[in-house]
Amino acid sequence: MEHILSSFHSLDSPVFYRPLPLHRRPRWPRMGSSTPHHRNNQNKTKLIVIMGATGTGKSRLSVDLSTHFPHSQIINSDKMQLFNGLDITTNKIPLPERKGVQHFLLGEFDSIDADVAPSQFRSAAGSTIADIVSRGNLPLLVGGSHTFIHALLVETFDPQVDVFAESSSVSRALRYDCCFLWVDVAWSVLSEYLCIRVDEMLDSGMLEELAQFYDPTKAGAMVGLRKAIGVPEFDAYFRKYPPWESPENGVVPNKDCDPSRREAYEEALQEIKDNTCRLAKRQIGKILRLREGGWDFTRFDATATFQALMKKKQSSAVAAPELEWREIWEREVVEPSVKIVKRFLEE
Repeated sequence: MEHILSSFHSLDSPVFYRPLPLHRRPRWPRMGSSTPHHRNNQNKTKLIVIMGATGTGKSRLSVDLSTHFPHSQIINSDKMQLFNGLDITTNKIPLPERKGVQHFLLGEFDSIDADVAPSQFRSAAGSTIADIVSRGNLPLLVGGSHTFIHALLVETFDPQVDVFAESSSVSRALRYDCCFLWVDVAWSVLSEYLCIRVDEMLDSGMLEELAQFYDPTKAGAMVGLRKAIGVPEFDAYFRKYPPWESPENGVVPNKDCDPSRREAYEEALQEIKDNTCRLAKRQIGKILRLREGGWDFTRFDATATFQALMKKKQSSAVAAPELEWREIWEREVVEPSVKIVKRFLEE
């Protein structure tokens, strides 16, 4: 556990959002920082914020923390996971892995053909935090959409300003008393793991999910859920091999299939892997931008966990490596996180 800077810089260019009407599902009722907190935080709502690039274990950590803090409830801050649908493609945490912990803003927006603007997320997440706290529970904000996280947390938010642009500055004035936990993984390990994860997603039914989602009248429309990595890449594949022409077009091709279809599939697959890695680099760049602006993050290095996890995936001796990576995760990420959160809540 340490405070260090990575070598990545944000690759994002300024992006401005035009709010669009969204239909959100109604919510149902539900029965470490190394720097001392200042006096002006004493009357603010305490909020645990788990950050990191895609694939670094943020969702796992949020659920693990919830087992130590039983009144915790989780708020999603991944912009693609806000939408209802494409659960495999957007990597929503499966219901069994939530271990009974209440999750909010996860698949709650049905208007998949409209973007969610940062200001809309600020409003929806702010209301959710207030509801959670009013019931005496602890809110955990988890996700990798750092533009949304910034919009939610700053006291004064200007939707016309891209704080991740080089010419802008990041405000240190936050409207919550935040404990920021940053889960990080060395790039050489994370990039390899992200490619393995894409393969696993396809083995889990991602292509079949995208085949059902494909709409030739909307192919190429980069809005809402259609921005999710996997949709535009396989739109190009489905234009050549429409899923309604043959059931085989909607499943992962085997080595004996038509070579042209296999090639088109492999091209889409590689694009997804490349774009996922680009996303991770942008996310790391945004975290560094916020940290350089004065946001106080405690960084947890999960590299050893992921090295052991990939060793387990490649090994025929499953039992021992399985235990090993979980033990490393508990020792190097979960246990120190629990200590920091406990200290934060006692302040």
